[in-house]
Amino acid sequence: MEFMLDTANFADIEKYEKIIPLAGVTSNPSIIKNEGKIEFFAHMKQIRDIIGTEKSLHVQVVAQDYEGMLQDAETILEKIDANVFIKVPVSETGLKVIKELKKRNVNVTATAIYTKFQAYLAIAAGADNIAPYFNRMENLNIDPREAIAEMAKEIARTNSTTKILAASFKNIGQVNAALENGAQAATIGVDILKQAFNMPSIEKAVNDFTADWETNYGEGTTVSSI
Repeated sequence: MEFMLDTANFADIEKYEKIIPLAGVTSNPSIIKNEGKIEFFAHMKQIRDIIGTEKSLHVQVVAQDYEGMLQDAETILEKIDANVFIKVPVSETGLKVIKELKKRNVNVTATAIYTKFQAYLAIAAGADNIAPYFNRMENLNIDPREAIAEMAKEIARTNSTTKILAASFKNIGQVNAALENGAQAATIGVDILKQAFNMPSIEKAVNDFTADWETNYGEGTTVSSI
């Protein structure tokens, strides 16, 4: 099970890299837009410096034609580093790009997946990761739980090394459902992490434990102070 951050914000990455077992950082043009008109390649290289070479970094192509997508991919690999996972939408043109990139042994994350058939094609094309959009699928009345379960079956059936990197969540329950139905990884925004940790019940439990300890050993004491 892998957890990735869906953000390009330095402060958030630095914070949560220390908190969660972070496997990588994912980005897309919408996430980049949230950071303003940044110096793109310098920004992404700084993210690499923060997370290190052992964690994965996922960067998306923007062009929509075959040659343009390949040029985007080549530029990303040249100006960031050769280990970046190139995110390619699973369109007709995107699949052609994925096949070519895999011939070149480039890391690929197939993204913008809404259907099982898209996923099956991306698995067959050799994508390293497939990214089904959980919440967006639900909004289209597509059952993401059933779809992810079938994607996992296809990976097992074909002995594929493709991983399901579930994406597009609005709450922690959706993340749980994706993982419970076969996703090997999830990329989640900082808002989802805050939902997970900001439960009043967690804070109450911590406060109760502290109060019980201090009743026995004195106000302000801790284990290390007695």
